[in-house]
Amino acid sequence: MSDTSLFHATPVFPRGFRCASRNVGLKPSARDLTLFASDVDAAAAAVFTRNHFPGAPIILGRETIKGGVLRAVIANSKVSNVATGARGVENARRMATAAAAELGTSADRILVSSTGVIGVQLPIEKIEAGVVGMTAELQGDPMVGAEGIMTTDTHPKALSASVGPATITWVAKGSGMIEPNMATMLSYIFTDAAFDAATLDRLLRAAVAPSFNMLSVDTDTSTSDTCALLANGLAGAVDETEFLRVLIAGCTRMTQILARDGEGAEHLIRVEVTGALTAQEAHVVAKSIVNSPLVKTMVHGADPNVGRLLMAVGKCFDCTIRPDTTDAWINGFQVVGHGERLAFDDAVVRTTLSQEVVVLRVALGVGSGDAIAYGCDFTKGYIEENASYYSS
Repeated sequence: MSDTSLFHATPVFPRGFRCASRNVGLKPSARDLTLFASDVDAAAAAVFTRNHFPGAPIILGRETIKGGVLRAVIANSKVSNVATGARGVENARRMATAAAAELGTSADRILVSSTGVIGVQLPIEKIEAGVVGMTAELQGDPMVGAEGIMTTDTHPKALSASVGPATITWVAKGSGMIEPNMATMLSYIFTDAAFDAATLDRLLRAAVAPSFNMLSVDTDTSTSDTCALLANGLAGAVDETEFLRVLIAGCTRMTQILARDGEGAEHLIRVEVTGALTAQEAHVVAKSIVNSPLVKTMVHGADPNVGRLLMAVGKCFDCTIRPDTTDAWINGFQVVGHGERLAFDDAVVRTTLSQEVVVLRVALGVGSGDAIAYGCDFTKGYIEENASYYSS
């Protein structure tokens, strides 16, 4: 697990960053619009979904981030502005323009995000009217901004940590339609450390690979995934190696928080694969296990059916798998040795599967590749949440 001692007891923003959120009428009463702003221009990098149906904010964001400079992020919940055509892109541009006018900057310094129902035109007039006056409400609690980007999340999500004189703050949302191929649903990382945009891009991709890219709630890659890193430099230079270490730790911790808050989830599942032929093959096997509906329901039912673990490993047809070198453990109890089910105390393993965090470890014994994936169990709550998501 990530080192939770790294993180502040109460999340704070780096110097020069603030946020505001309010209800502008997209939801009946809850906060539905958030503005994250820096006092000065910040160097920036971002990664976006690889889904072939990207939302209008993604189309615009890919253009915006080429400039490598952001002043703010504006994000709404309830409506994702996906599958909305040219009108949707124009509405995303109007959203950036409105935020820029409120902050006294230009629209090319604003990153736009939207999350929520797909295929509904964005009520842009509500956002344009709603953003007016938000600068007067900018304040230093990241949780306020996190609340405004929630959809099916059960709680707002924010973390912060120190790196020398600088601070890194993570704010994210995500509960369903999550198996990123770049980052998570929406994740914004703010720092007052000084880095240029090219360096930020390299650091962000290095941090995303073992964390958000190893997260899967339900195997489904969102059309809106965005992960951005903004650095306004107000704390000055910091050691790059140490910064990356803390950046990865924070992204990993946020990944675990997102997985645990998966729709209807009752357990965080951590899958550790060691001894694969390559790191890429370890990645494939770990994702196969964490994505398996049968493994997820095994965990939910506290049912130590090790055949489901072996099935999930064995169906990785393009990986080097040797049954006679494969071992497996459930929360530290070995249940498979050399490809065979071992005799174990069924009641003890059932009890350990009832714990909130379930660690499934598989040692393949064919090389030195390893990977860790994060996910959650499947419950009736997931089905109930998604059976009526569009119409709710």
